Amino acid sequence: MRVLAAILAWWLASAAMPAAAVEPELTPFVAEALWAPNPATGSDGRRHLVYELRIANTTGSGLELKKVEVLDEPSGKLLLSLDRDGLGKRFSIGGRRGAEATDLGVGQFGVLFLHVALEPADALPRAIAHRISLRLAQPGIDFSATVARTPVVERPLVVLGPPLIGAGYVAADGCCDSIRHVRALLALNGHFTLAQRFAIDWEQIDAENRVVKGDTKNLSNYVIYGREALAVADGTVVSSRNDLPEQVPGALPQGMTIDQADGNFVVLDIGGGSYVLYAHMQPGSVTVKAGAKVKRGDVLGKVGNTGNTQAPHLHLHVMDGPSPLLSNGIPYVFDSFKLVAIDKAGTADFDKAEATGSPLTLTPVWPHQVLSRVLPLDLTVVEFSR
Repeated sequence: MRVLAAILAWWLASAAMPAAAVEPELTPFVAEALWAPNPATGSDGRRHLVYELRIANTTGSGLELKKVEVLDEPSGKLLLSLDRDGLGKRFSIGGRRGAEATDLGVGQFGVLFLHVALEPADALPRAIAHRISLRLAQPGIDFSATVARTPVVERPLVVLGPPLIGAGYVAADGCCDSIRHVRALLALNGHFTLAQRFAIDWEQIDAENRVVKGDTKNLSNYVIYGREALAVADGTVVSSRNDLPEQVPGALPQGMTIDQADGNFVVLDIGGGSYVLYAHMQPGSVTVKAGAKVKRGDVLGKVGNTGNTQAPHLHLHVMDGPSPLLSNGIPYVFDSFKLVAIDKAGTADFDKAEATGSPLTLTPVWPHQVLSRVLPLDLTVVEFSR
């Protein structure tokens, strides 16, 4: 309701202004933001707009994308500019991960996965627009238009307590430029959904900075395996599952059905239209069922390797509805944690550590930072306490 109210207020404010005549202009494409962006406050001190822009070719010619610029409305201030190389890393035909391209064929559409990072001193835009510059392959004409205006929704951020207790927790595949969650756009029930936009796969390292030591096929060799997953807030259990077997680590399972993707899970209604998903827990460890009332800090289950997963971890995300997949992913923050290091070597370094048992290449944060009401960004290493 708060999101709808914010959008309505923006629309009413715009409608109250004197209407300027808008001349119709033929455009060789249509573009729209799939969801109005809601800023996430990151552990780097910046606010992050993470959202998706659909662009479709409406002509009988191929289109070559040249540049996409994100603009503050109404000032026109440039917030982000992506050239052809940048677009090639973020624009996916049909919204499919792995189908990155810079050109649109006749009748094709693609989804541009956008991330705008605002510095602490930057004012939050009330709305944004997108200047899209491209070339029609036939007859070789350049074209540019400012389109896809959308409000920026400043929904109050959901504040969570710790989902785990202890040191060495790694925020894997987190906000805002990793692709496994941020680009997990799904076509479900005839429309797009992106519940995992701000998801984190929590893993854990030992004193040697390893997520696993010894045989990587042995679940008990993973540091996080069996850790207790805790309720991040008071709430009511909406749904849970407890019967799926562990997967063998090392590769994603084949033939996984959509109803098994989250493995053994819990969905917790924490009020205000916000729901929390805990996924991939050990079989037999989930202690709660639908309708149960829980308090912050209650044990919900133990970290396992069930469902669509290749190594033990706790998948956690917040969404605006009770379905783990049909809902829209919304930003959230933790009330407190200690930031101790960052794996600046990136996802490839983390994937190698998970696959082989090699230590993470960590850059220590010294002195450690005790942070409040921010979201741990991708590959930060944190400590949670009660």
